[in-house]
Parts: sequence; structure tokens; C-alpha cells
Amino acid sequence: MNNFISYFVSVVLTVVASSFLGLTLKQIMVVAGFSSILFGAIFFWRYRLAFAFFGVGALLTMGLIDVPHVIEFAGVDIILFLIGMMIVVGFLEENEFFEHLVDRLIVLVDMNGRMLLIVILVASFVFAALVDEVTSVLFMISAMLNIVSRYKLNPIPFIMMVVFTTNIGSSATVVGNPVGVMIALRSGLGFLDFLRWATPISIIALLVTIPICFLYFSKAINQLHQAMRSTKSVKVIKEILAEDTSTRKGILVSAILFSGVVLGLIFHSQIEHLFGLTKNTMLLGVALIGAAAALLLSRGNARALVEKRVDWWTLCFFLFLFASVGALKYQGITEVIARRILEVSANNLPVLMALCMWISGAMTAVMDNVLAVATFIPIIKDMGDMGVPIFPLWWSVLFGSTLLGNLTIIGSTANIVAVGMLERRKLGAIGFLEWLKAGVLVAIPTLLIAHLLLFLQLKWMIR
Repeated sequence: MNNFISYFVSVVLTVVASSFLGLTLKQIMVVAGFSSILFGAIFFWRYRLAFAFFGVGALLTMGLIDVPHVIEFAGVDIILFLIGMMIVVGFLEENEFFEHLVDRLIVLVDMNGRMLLIVILVASFVFAALVDEVTSVLFMISAMLNIVSRYKLNPIPFIMMVVFTTNIGSSATVVGNPVGVMIALRSGLGFLDFLRWATPISIIALLVTIPICFLYFSKAINQLHQAMRSTKSVKVIKEILAEDTSTRKGILVSAILFSGVVLGLIFHSQIEHLFGLTKNTMLLGVALIGAAAALLLSRGNARALVEKRVDWWTLCFFLFLFASVGALKYQGITEVIARRILEVSANNLPVLMALCMWISGAMTAVMDNVLAVATFIPIIKDMGDMGVPIFPLWWSVLFGSTLLGNLTIIGSTANIVAVGMLERRKLGAIGFLEWLKAGVLVAIPTLLIAHLLLFLQLKWMIR
């Protein structure tokens, strides 16, 4: 009953607050429809898909968005990418590739649980920066779940730590996150721009995040360390690995597929240039080709791979959540927000940077970073048309949407995918408040650091 009351009050307050922005009745109705999905996911996470269906259905019924625009805003390219990568990861799991990888890591760290976790967190950061956050979280969560299942530990703290560092790594390069790609395409920024302005800040954020995680999740980390110390020695694992190379034929095939997909994603821009393809075509192409190879290699198990390994529940939620945010743009609500932000900042660039960073971050925390940035891009473009120097604003939105994506369970695509993997395997469920408690300790300090570092470099950005 308390959740129902909180849900109703939250929707009403959001609608009332939106009325002070000077929105039309139609626009307020769109806010109400979007809020019904948003707060449904927050207060009734297990039933989020029902709220998503209802919200988009209500928007269609009231004529607030039409079918062609639902399709346009639904993010089909993102959904197809996720389907392809989930099939690839499912194939690797069924061939025990991640179990083999974990054994290698354990040998590398000499049964040291704390060192193993540091290696995985840094790998999550680097992997997200080189490929993208979704691919990174699919691979690294699978490896992490293999570890905690092996030692019969609560997976939730470890899942959250991997997601935190994945989101931070996703801000480091243009290919690390769909929001980076979106910003690059709309702003004209390139890979070297991200290396100069984003990568150093991301690395500093990682160096801050790991100690925070070790303090907050110290009990779980100590349990992992003790469990590893009390089990079989590195010598025994080396013997198993030696045996694996001769008996587990799927490992070599899986390694080839894994390497091919990763390299394809890293060098997708070069492939597109070579064949004269549209920007980011091969991000999707590599995922689908990798999925095709996995299905062919699975032979008679291909159908089961698609049915059991693809998280259709989470993908459907994404589809309708994207469409509902698209309704905000369709009804011109983003333009109203742009005008209000400029009014509040009085065209003061440092204030405008702060507003763009923290508002985009707040939007990310409640609607997923991809959706928040998709909403904010036209706002920044409108500001540029009004004569505002917007180069610093792109970086403000990048860090606001990636670092504050760690704040809530729905703040990032990686978060939702990771939670979906956990629930689908029936290993537990993470509550909204449980995530929020840890997310605040990571998201707020790292964004404050990014804010300070961007502010200190403002004069060079304007030049």
C-alpha cells in the first residue's frame, strides 16, 4: 500500500511541477504518461514492463504520439545490438569460456581475492572504454557471476562494483557509451578530443571509485578473499587449465569468436571508412555477425540459445521506455526546457555548465543515460543557435550522464542489463534503495571531481 501511495504522489507532484514550466495541456499529459512509466519502474521494479506497456499505450490512445514516432524513438538499433551481444555471451557461457577465463585470472593474482577484484574492476573500465559499456557489462558480469557462484557468495555487491567502473570507463572514449557516440555525431567531436578532455577525468574518477567500493563493500570483499584462500591452490587450478586445453574443445572456438567480436567493435570506425559505410554501421553489424557465428556454431542448440539467453523482458522494457521519452521530444517539451535553462543561467557559462551537467545527470538517474542525452542534445543545439559557446557543454552532459548513471538502478543501460542478468539467472534482485545507497557514494564524488576539473579547464575549452 505504501508503494502505491508513493507512486501516486510522485506522479502527481511531477505533473504539478511541470505545469510551472509553462507547458501546454498536451505537454503536461505527456509528462503524466512518462511519469507513470518512470515511477512504476522505481516503486514496482518487478512489474516495470506492465507499466511501460500501459504508459505507451496511454500516450497512443490520447493521441500524444503516433505509431511512426513510437517506432522512430524506440531505439531499435540499440535493441538489435543487445540481442546480438546476448547471443554471443550466451554461446561463450555454454562453452564455459568465462569459467576458463576466471581460472586464468585466479592464477594471475595467486588466489588473492582483493587483487582479483581490482583486476576485474580495472578490466571493466578499460573494456568499456575500448568497446562499449553494454558489451563490457555483458562479458564482465558473466565472469563475475562465475566467480561468486563458485564460492557461493552474494553476487549483488560485486555486480554493483563492476557496473560502477563500467559506467566510469564508458565516459573515457567516443565508443565507450552510446551517449558518447550521440554527442560525437551531433557535436563534431572526434576520438582524439575524447582522449584529451574525457579520458584523464575518467581515470581519476576510477582511482576514486575503487577505494570507495572497497570501504563500502569491505565485508563482501573479505568474504571473497577468505573463500579463495581456503580453496584449492593455484597449482591445482594450473593442472585443471592444462587439462582444459586438451579436453574442452569449445574454449578455442569461443576465444576466437570473443576476440573477433571485440576487435570488430574496437576497429568498427576503420571498417566503416574502408567500405564507405555510414557512421556506426559496424557497431551493429559486428554484433549481428558475431551472433550469426554463435548460432551456426551452436547447431542444434541455436533455437534454445536465442530463447533462453536473450533477456527479452529487459529488451521490451527498453523499447517502451525509449518510446515514452521520445514523446517528450515529439511534443516540444525539450525546447521549453532549453529556454528555461538559459533564463536561469543568465547566459553565464560556468553556471550553464553546472546546470547542464547536474540536470542531465538528474535526468539520467531517472530515465537512463541514453534517453537523457537524447533529450538534452536538442537542448544544447538550440543554445548553440542562440550564440552560446557550447563546446564545454558537451563534456558537461557527457560526464553528467555517465557518472551520475551510477546513482540509480535505471541510470544507465549497463545497470538495467546487469540487473536483468542477475534476475534472469534467479541469483537475487537489487532493490532501488539498495542501489541508491551505494550509488550516492560513488556517483556524487566522481561527478563533483569531473565538475571541478572541467571548470579549471574552461578557458582552454573556450579557446
